[in-house]
Amino acid sequence: MTDKIVFFDIDGTLLDFNKELPDSTRKAVKTLKENGVYVAIATGRAPFMIEDIRKELDIDSYVCFNGQYVVFENEIIYRNPLPKSKLHKLLEHTKNKRIPVVLMNEHGARTTVPYSKHIEETLRSFKLDHPEHDEEYHHHYDIFQSLLYCTEQEEKEYTQEHRDLKFIRWHPVCMDVIPFGGSKAIGINEFIKRAEFQLENVYAFGDGLNDIEMLQTVGTGIAMGNAEKELLKHADVITTAVDEDGIYNGLVKVGLI
Repeated sequence: MTDKIVFFDIDGTLLDFNKELPDSTRKAVKTLKENGVYVAIATGRAPFMIEDIRKELDIDSYVCFNGQYVVFENEIIYRNPLPKSKLHKLLEHTKNKRIPVVLMNEHGARTTVPYSKHIEETLRSFKLDHPEHDEEYHHHYDIFQSLLYCTEQEEKEYTQEHRDLKFIRWHPVCMDVIPFGGSKAIGINEFIKRAEFQLENVYAFGDGLNDIEMLQTVGTGIAMGNAEKELLKHADVITTAVDEDGIYNGLVKVGLI
């Protein structure tokens, strides 16, 4: 094995717009491993949402919940749940406004409302069903990330009122909510410290706003051709789109395959 490692985002990076793994990506990751490069995932998804792709690509190291939950070779090495008092304050706010929230941990998800069309539509894009309703879920389990369902026009009300939380928009009607200061970069730093990689030998592929800190931090940050315009400003390398052999072309461009 070499001293290099590549972190891959999932949606819009490993998976195309139909949530399928392109053949060129599958082959590229296989070649990467054969070349002795370590492969890991860095995603906003929860661990229970990435089991299929981890199995398909034979990956047992990952950074989930935008950096709040880190696993190195099936060992949990970092956990950073949302502070219960701050989450409770947010949920009281959303309850008064009748704003739906999804509460997520490593095992599953629950909703604060019995049903939401927006929850069903957004989670269906990940091939997930509408979660069960349980307003008390956060009292019994650590919550690493919440999904707050509000429009861009409503967003300011929450970001100003809850400055001690971090909000990342990934959909016109939904934002991720994580601990203040949290990011994929923080999770990756915890990972490479444990796995003893040097930061200059760390590569990362991403396409979303939640990938900005990651691409800024690693030795070589690679943005997909389909990436958000804001992310492109922070990339060392820009590859083609996910459905245009973006992973394969990017790995060739940086000389890893």
